[in-house]
Amino acid sequence: KKMNKLNFLTPDKNNLYVYLYSGISLFSISILIVFLNSFFSLDLTSFLPGTISYFLPLIIGFIGLHLIRIEYSGIKFLDIINKNINTNKFNALLSLLIIFAVIKSIPPLLSWFIIDANFAGDSKDACSGSGACWAYIKTWFNRFMYGMYPNAEQWRINLSFIALAFLGGVGFFASEKFKKYLTLYYVVVYPVIAFLFIFFFISGGPIFFDFSYGIIAAVISIVIGFFIPSKFKMYYFIIIPITIYILLKYVFFYEELIELGKIQAFEWVETGAWGGLSLTFIVSFFCLIFCFPVGLFLSLGRRSDLPIIKYISIGFIEFWRGVPLITVLFMSSVMFPMFLPEDMFIDKLVRVIIAISLFEAAYVAEVIRGGLQALPRGQYDAAKSLGMGYWKMHIFVILPQALKLVIPGIANTFLALVKDTPLIFVVGLLEIVGMLNLAKTNPEWLGFAMEGYVFASIVFFIICYAMSKYSYNLEQKYKTER
Repeated sequence: KKMNKLNFLTPDKNNLYVYLYSGISLFSISILIVFLNSFFSLDLTSFLPGTISYFLPLIIGFIGLHLIRIEYSGIKFLDIINKNINTNKFNALLSLLIIFAVIKSIPPLLSWFIIDANFAGDSKDACSGSGACWAYIKTWFNRFMYGMYPNAEQWRINLSFIALAFLGGVGFFASEKFKKYLTLYYVVVYPVIAFLFIFFFISGGPIFFDFSYGIIAAVISIVIGFFIPSKFKMYYFIIIPITIYILLKYVFFYEELIELGKIQAFEWVETGAWGGLSLTFIVSFFCLIFCFPVGLFLSLGRRSDLPIIKYISIGFIEFWRGVPLITVLFMSSVMFPMFLPEDMFIDKLVRVIIAISLFEAAYVAEVIRGGLQALPRGQYDAAKSLGMGYWKMHIFVILPQALKLVIPGIANTFLALVKDTPLIFVVGLLEIVGMLNLAKTNPEWLGFAMEGYVFASIVFFIICYAMSKYSYNLEQKYKTER
């Protein structure tokens, strides 16, 4: 009889539902005690001595989880709970502590975020309660999005982002006939279009200038070149780009018709006035599209059989990985211009994008190299047996498999890049966090830094979570394991 009493504390399948109902009841009671105490200040255990009253919910919940800890119960929901939060006594105790901590933290957070928060008003006087002052975010929202960009010209940023988002999404709607050209589009054409949008719309650069003629001629030539028979391609790429450039400069837009470099498309806005979330997107976008191809070639160079290419790649990677990003940004802003000729000027934003791209390319290179080393030697031998050369082998056989393996690593590097963008404040560029730091020092809004940083953390979480989910979907899409 004594053994039977002791065995009651050891759950088994023989009395599954007795243990299940008893355990769930005790666990629910412990949650209810903590919930009522946290949300309504109602202490159901106040009649007990202080120490016992404090630990009673934990003891009851612990016993409840013990009673439902039945291996392979056959009840799917119960098995999931036991597998994730109730595998043993220690995990059950940790799970209870975390659940209680979450319940205890919800009321003050709700109070600060919503219940006692101030949403109306446009001055500090409107924020008199103990909650968050969201009027501060509302008042400064325009600056957090666009920085010091002129209000009347902000439609140019919106138009550019909408157009680039639309052009970036054409790959999802491309027919099978054009899908084989998507790589060309996203690697060559789309970045050039993005540059032209940024230059002409956001900065308000001159309508036509020599460099733009060359870009347009190159893009048109590359796109048309894919439809030219192979035997004519060499002559085509020698003659056509030069011909298009001459036609653009001397026939369609000759100087008598348009005075080059003096007719402005829009009001010029210097990059020092750019800022906020829009600048975060611009820096992140260009750094992402530049660091990936550079990192790809560095990873191939590091594995090259040619000593000069191999050691240059190794030196580049180890150098950039060995210095902090904030130092790289400082050097690009302060030291680099000292080595330029007196009549040569490179915009600060361009220098920052180049610096971050080179820095992140070193990390991308190592991630891709890991994928290349993970492939079995047989893949290389099989490609060579088909008569493929170095580039054809890597483009069609090696890189597709290697990149598929390292999608999580590449996504992780890209996420780190986006979160590193606030460091550009050291060179005087104010993206969203930089604008928050500027706003919190305003005499009319002192004391509301917390709201600003919470807002920035939510924005960065949304961006990074979206990127993470997209990378996970890519990983599942190209998953070949069975």
